[in-house]
Amino acid sequence: MIFSRTVPSRLLFMDFTTPLVPGTLVKRYKRFLADVILEDGEMVTAHVVNPGAMTGLALPLSTVWLSNSDNPMRKLAYTWELVEADLGSGKELVGINTQVPNLLVADALDEHRLNEFEGYGSIRREVKYSTNSRIDFLLEDPARPPCYLEVKNVHLMRKAGRAEFPDSVTERGAKHLEDLIGVMADGARAVLLFLVQVGSANSFSIARDIDPVYGEAFDRAHRAGLEVIVRRCQVTREKIEIDGPVPVLD
Repeated sequence: MIFSRTVPSRLLFMDFTTPLVPGTLVKRYKRFLADVILEDGEMVTAHVVNPGAMTGLALPLSTVWLSNSDNPMRKLAYTWELVEADLGSGKELVGINTQVPNLLVADALDEHRLNEFEGYGSIRREVKYSTNSRIDFLLEDPARPPCYLEVKNVHLMRKAGRAEFPDSVTERGAKHLEDLIGVMADGARAVLLFLVQVGSANSFSIARDIDPVYGEAFDRAHRAGLEVIVRRCQVTREKIEIDGPVPVLD
């Protein structure tokens, strides 16, 4: 995955520095691998930066876009970035790389383009806390309680316009919610930011049927004071951009 960082007109761009390579998906397998036929007929194996189920996004013969790294140390030069899918509102591009949300949020925080997080003097990433956990971002300032910010990638859409999380059972996600309950009990602020890599998203809910345990942990955390923010992304072959808010239905 290769991005350049630019100052955006809205919240944040992440531009692909080189054009993405189109291809046709043959199959995804072993979670982190996908075979893709390029336009010239060559078959390549791409890295899939996504541990989830990718429901509706890994259908054979789907049109996909790959980034191509020139790093000679990489075992796989290609990374699967986008897929063209119809999630109920017609064909659109969907981002499937789960590393993208954290990169987008990191730059948005650096550029002071997320108003919910203004007023903190320092931002640290991947900070250890609780028991064997790391928070995506820890925002601190002497004048206020620390803010623990967890970012989640979203691309599940089983009904047109309705984004959902999670797309598979996530014991780790449930543990993080319990950890956030703990820091709130100690007086800290805790925020869960869902970033939806589907431009047609107009609402969001927790997929309780997929992971009831996560749903129950989410409810406990919300009652304890967890702040929930959902933003959708606009996705094109040239860039991915954080866009406007999405209402939470749960």
